[in-house]
Amino acid sequence: MTHLSLPAEKLFTPCDISQYSFTTTAELNEFDEIIGQDRAVSAIQFGMGIRHEGFNLFAIGPNGTGRFTAVHQFLTSRAPSEPTPADWCYVHNFDQPHAPNALQLPPGQSPHLQQAMQQLVEDLFTIIPTAFTSEEYQAQRKTITATLKEKEIQALESLKDEADQRGIALLQTPGGFAFAPTKDGNVITPEEFLRLSTSEQQALESDIKKLQESLQQIMQQVPQWHRETQQRLKELDQEIAAFAVKPVIDEIRPPYADLPDVLAYLDTVEADIIQNVRDFLPSEESPLAEVMSPAGGSSRPRLARFQVNVIITHEPDEGAPVVHEELPTYPNLLGRVEHISQMGTLLTDFTLIKAGTLHKANGGYLILDARKVLLQPFAWEALKQALRSKEIRIESLGQAYSLISTVSLEPEPIPLHVKVVLIGERLLYYLLCAYDPDFTELFKVAADFEDEMPRSLENNLAYARLIANLVHKEGLRNFDRAAVGRILEQSARLAADAEKLTTHMQTVTDLLREADYWAGVNGRDPITAADVEQALAAQLQRAGRVRERLLESTLRETLLVDTDGAVVGQINGLSVIDLGGQAFGRPSRITARVRLGKGEVIDIERQVEMGGPLHSKGVLILSGFLGARYAAERPFSLSASLVFEQSYGGVDGDSASSAELYALLSALADAPIKQGLAVTGSVNQHGQVQAIGGVNEKIEGFFDLCQARGLTGNQGVLIPTANVKHLMLRQDVVAAVAAGQFAIYAVSTIDEGIELLTGITAGELDGDGRYPPDSINGRVVARLETLAAKQREFTVPPESGNR
Repeated sequence: MTHLSLPAEKLFTPCDISQYSFTTTAELNEFDEIIGQDRAVSAIQFGMGIRHEGFNLFAIGPNGTGRFTAVHQFLTSRAPSEPTPADWCYVHNFDQPHAPNALQLPPGQSPHLQQAMQQLVEDLFTIIPTAFTSEEYQAQRKTITATLKEKEIQALESLKDEADQRGIALLQTPGGFAFAPTKDGNVITPEEFLRLSTSEQQALESDIKKLQESLQQIMQQVPQWHRETQQRLKELDQEIAAFAVKPVIDEIRPPYADLPDVLAYLDTVEADIIQNVRDFLPSEESPLAEVMSPAGGSSRPRLARFQVNVIITHEPDEGAPVVHEELPTYPNLLGRVEHISQMGTLLTDFTLIKAGTLHKANGGYLILDARKVLLQPFAWEALKQALRSKEIRIESLGQAYSLISTVSLEPEPIPLHVKVVLIGERLLYYLLCAYDPDFTELFKVAADFEDEMPRSLENNLAYARLIANLVHKEGLRNFDRAAVGRILEQSARLAADAEKLTTHMQTVTDLLREADYWAGVNGRDPITAADVEQALAAQLQRAGRVRERLLESTLRETLLVDTDGAVVGQINGLSVIDLGGQAFGRPSRITARVRLGKGEVIDIERQVEMGGPLHSKGVLILSGFLGARYAAERPFSLSASLVFEQSYGGVDGDSASSAELYALLSALADAPIKQGLAVTGSVNQHGQVQAIGGVNEKIEGFFDLCQARGLTGNQGVLIPTANVKHLMLRQDVVAAVAAGQFAIYAVSTIDEGIELLTGITAGELDGDGRYPPDSINGRVVARLETLAAKQREFTVPPESGNR
């Protein structure tokens, strides 16, 4: 079976640095293209180009594959050529103060309106007092007040004349007006009144009563005269205010002549100023009557209503915004209404409305991490609601769920036009597709990022240019071409395929940084392949504690794994442990025992609930192979048990199913398995050995154990033939194979593997449908026939004569 042994050239595919014409990366031009992601880039172009509803984008792929970089790079190159979105601001609603109005303005115009309104208020504090201290205003005011006084005097004089004619005097006392009878122009005393005749007294009393009724009528008219006077004074104030205010506000209107909403707002401002002109005159109230506005922006609380709260503004030619939100909480996405504490009470007004990320990205693009959005309470539902309704509605959670009882606002919603890009893992994308009915309606485009790309000449050159670009961006030392070649070799190792390169650029970038560090330590510039190799060795050493402890436990025979000799029903299986981004292989002993039974293969791991579903599936598959090959026409009269010895954690995966099958065949055929060999590979019901993952780590894990005990030349690993193209082994393993101290065997079938492991021919069916007696298959059939015969002996009832 020497033809199954792989030559050293098959174990590692080096990078041919002769394909590079440069000496160091300093000679390469900057390279901003996204390599190896044609499918994803095409999806991004489509998703950002189509303008129909629901065509938002979900960038799928593992972290580090350049999802954010690709999306952000594409959007930042596209956005400047797109129209700049409008400015938005909130202003006071004079009809419903709790519901501020939203104003849309051309890009860059909202700060001008804000400044114009601030200047208007400042100017009015000069213009209005000046108008109200003018001689014309004072004269008109005096005329109105004089008219009132004259009317009062005339009414009283008329009443006094009437009283005089009746011989009665109108007297003004501290308590008001009173009537008294007179004689010869003098008020008579009470004694003189009593000396008058009864008829005279009655006549006077009657006249006084009538005069009092007339006085009462006059007194009832006085408040009305005062109201009329106040109304006339107010109308005068409004006339003067309109005369003073209209020219100032008219100066603000021209830039907004095409904006009816702004003009309507200025009209309401003008009307409110005229209606409340006294707010701009010197106050005669107590200083305690003036407190800070809720926004803290003015010592005149009522004048805060004329401010303009700019929510978002843009430079006229800046193009569409591209916004990335790192913390997508509910208020960060939709905005919030802030409150301030004032004398133990929480107060707010429209000037305390704050913009959210959706406001900033409105008219452009918003990039979010899907996982972060889903982790924030209410953020995912709020984002979907905004996209569905096409508007941004600011509403505090406390108000929505009646958690607080403070005064709050209901700002007018702002129309939303935005492309949202979510970035997340594949599993998250598929879960949202399956369980959120809104998701596929709102995110109709998926940009699926590749984990790897072909290792072609074109991609090798592109990879070198990408490395040069990363070196430039990170400010690293340049790499010579041998170092670039070593980076590509490690990229293929990370892709777990000699014919592929990884697209996980975060890992590659970290390796570049570490190589730069070691080059600095070694005093080298440019960076060489030796520096890259040192960086890789340092990574392995930093993460090697668990691997070294397990190897030590095996060398001290705490964990039992043989690397020489031959044992029946015992084989070395290989598994991979992945801890903190570093994976390593670990050999484990697998044993099988057979006995008379009912044709069942017992998976001990499954029985004790330590085996996962994939491992259990592998055991059932090998049971199907055994039944089909050996028990198609005869009873399968055995029970077998399989177990990973000294496994104290869960076992899953089917990569050990071929090893378990070899152990069973060895136990059935009573054929010892060489313990210097280890096995990996899954098996199907036809006996074909199938590819598995982590082949490099598994081989190296067994090699490290054999090397620690001493390489004998009889040690090696059996791998599936389908995994040969994935081999990118360490150089010490390659050197040992080249020296004949270690071997890697590629097998395609169980028969090839069992021959290697036992040194005994597997055997093929002859014309009579029988296997050669000395072959593995022949021995297995013979053993099964023996077990079947014994089972029949136990099932045949004893003869009656032998009772």
